[in-house]
Amino acid sequence: MSPRTTDIMDRVNTLDTERFVALFGPLFEHSPWVAERAASLRPFAGPEAMLATMKAVVDRASGAEKLALVRAHPELARRAGLDPTLTQASAAEQASAGLDRLSTQEYARFNQLNDAYAARFAMPFVICVRLSDKAFILSEMERRVAHTPDEELDTALVEIGKIGGLRLADILAELERAA
Repeated sequence: MSPRTTDIMDRVNTLDTERFVALFGPLFEHSPWVAERAASLRPFAGPEAMLATMKAVVDRASGAEKLALVRAHPELARRAGLDPTLTQASAAEQASAGLDRLSTQEYARFNQLNDAYAARFAMPFVICVRLSDKAFILSEMERRVAHTPDEELDTALVEIGKIGGLRLADILAELERAA
């Protein structure tokens, strides 16, 4: 860890809980409870330890909390511009994969797969779109709809961990730039 990262982590570790949750609550979509619980587990040795702690908080959560976390995510390629609860992070992430620029046929296919997925699992399809593109996302939607509900919940939570990791890196980079 660089001296600069150590300084940033020292700052993170000494934030009061309210500020910590305000800053890191958005790592997990509309679920600041993850950051709130993780705050009491500080100090974090570094960014990797912080993310691991947050993932452990999710792992220890109740089944209902895990499902609520997944359900807090937007449907892909459907809600941009229509859903006032769509976070800036989600909108930017979807745009990075081109989901804001779909052809009529692609849009129809995403909607069809979103509907099939929601009917089977009663939750939105979650994937780390920043590590994907349209074609891969579509293929994963088609493949994962065959999962069992337990397999798919576990897969969605792994993807949420990836999203959280990228968002954490963004926040820490912003803190470093501001320092």
